[in-house]
Amino acid sequence: MHAKPDIRQPPQYQALVDLFKDWREFEDPPRLNGAPDYTADRFEKAQQNFKTLEERLNRIKIDDWAVPYQVDWHIVRAEMNGYDFNYRILKPWIRDPAYYQTVWMYQSDVPAHEGPTNHATLELWTYQFPISGDEEKRLVSDLNVIPPLLIQARRNLTGNARDLWIAGIENIRQQTQDLDKLSGMLQGSKTQPELGAALENAQKATEGFTAWLEEQAHSKTGPSGIGKENYTWYQQNVHLVPLTWEEEVQLLQRELDRAWTSLKLEEQRNWDLPPMVAANTPEEFAQLTERGVQRFMNFLSEKEIMPIKPNMEPALREHMGEFVPEDERNFFSIGMHYDPLPLYSHFYHWFDLAQMRDEPHESPIRRGPLLYNIFDNKNEGIATGVEEMFMHAGLYEDSPRSREIVWIMLAQRAARGLGSLYAHANEMTMAEAGQVHVKWTPRGWMKREPHLLQFEQHLYLRQPGYGTCYITGKYLIEQLVTEWAKQLEEQGKPFLMKDFFQAFNNAGNIPVELVRWQMTGNKPE
Repeated sequence: MHAKPDIRQPPQYQALVDLFKDWREFEDPPRLNGAPDYTADRFEKAQQNFKTLEERLNRIKIDDWAVPYQVDWHIVRAEMNGYDFNYRILKPWIRDPAYYQTVWMYQSDVPAHEGPTNHATLELWTYQFPISGDEEKRLVSDLNVIPPLLIQARRNLTGNARDLWIAGIENIRQQTQDLDKLSGMLQGSKTQPELGAALENAQKATEGFTAWLEEQAHSKTGPSGIGKENYTWYQQNVHLVPLTWEEEVQLLQRELDRAWTSLKLEEQRNWDLPPMVAANTPEEFAQLTERGVQRFMNFLSEKEIMPIKPNMEPALREHMGEFVPEDERNFFSIGMHYDPLPLYSHFYHWFDLAQMRDEPHESPIRRGPLLYNIFDNKNEGIATGVEEMFMHAGLYEDSPRSREIVWIMLAQRAARGLGSLYAHANEMTMAEAGQVHVKWTPRGWMKREPHLLQFEQHLYLRQPGYGTCYITGKYLIEQLVTEWAKQLEEQGKPFLMKDFFQAFNNAGNIPVELVRWQMTGNKPE
């Protein structure tokens, strides 16, 4: 294990923490008629305050700070760069109708929702039904934001990004369906009249906004991608991924080729084994997933892959999956009905979130989700990375054909990321990027799912870098394993996987390059 360095808190660190609080307060917009204010006028007025915050950050000298405290400074810098980029280039409140989707039925599997979201989301998954008392008041308050926000949206949405506009209409239509579901969830509950009125107003506002978006759609003719230069700047200065657009294309193509080749070699190796049989009844699926949880947790424990905590198995059990009839299965559920372990490996996500909840990070700057999805290359990178790492460490000794699923999942992630890169370069439309995704996913597993396809490519167009972070993050984590192992070898110490994962997890949900700096002492360029 690496020796723990002396990390006394520097005298000026409190100034960074105070600045971080002021920055986060600034980033949450003031309210206009009860909704967050995304008007051009408000952003213009806020620019001087933003510049002042940047100047305060730059005045804090960190060269002699211990690395973990320097890392915190760079997190704040990255978030401010994210705000600046949104203000100058991405402008989701101007270009992206989906930004005004407020109702969320489910918890994200990463620290915050994927993609740009407004500051007044209604997290329906946090409510208990039947509803009562203070929760009812909270729900009324959440619903009351929707009508003024959507009135404001009609003034703000002056952009000309055609793909974002057309796809965004679906998000707002979905909000109508979700509000209808909420109405059903409230049936039979004794609720105050205010709740019924707030729900009805939100439904009417959402339907009216959908109609308005449809009326405007024909006039939207412009590109939706941000271009190669902007993409590179954003990756390097906000998400701290040290790659250019061109290098990401090269990396994802390499991983796509490697995944296909490895799949074919795996099939050759397994040619005399019987084909995998999918679970085709709810009972078979229940047995498969129960056995899957036990196989997975036993593997992590017996092979000493990572420290086992009491919250891990319960976190996994909450997401064991549900039986889906064969003709309705999408990409992920196809694999899951053969063997859930490749996907359960990816559900490392829920271990991350359990740690975030139960062991809040000692740094106030790392305790909550980083803004602008800056966590993506760490959280998605490790969830994707362990699919292959756990396989190589022996997860499928009892089920060799399951290894084929791991390579299919990697190929799918590389293909969809490649498509998203071409869409951001405006060399392909969103639909054409989707075809790359479909064409290069093995066994036709992406061919019958327009909904998942649209959801993923739309998200990646809305949030630059998210489509590639599964692969870029995995790549950066593999570099980190290399450096960490090399240092241990030079010190004559053994590489213990569980020590690596403990140090990696304890760094928090921050960009991999900052984790690498903290774990190895090697400062990124």
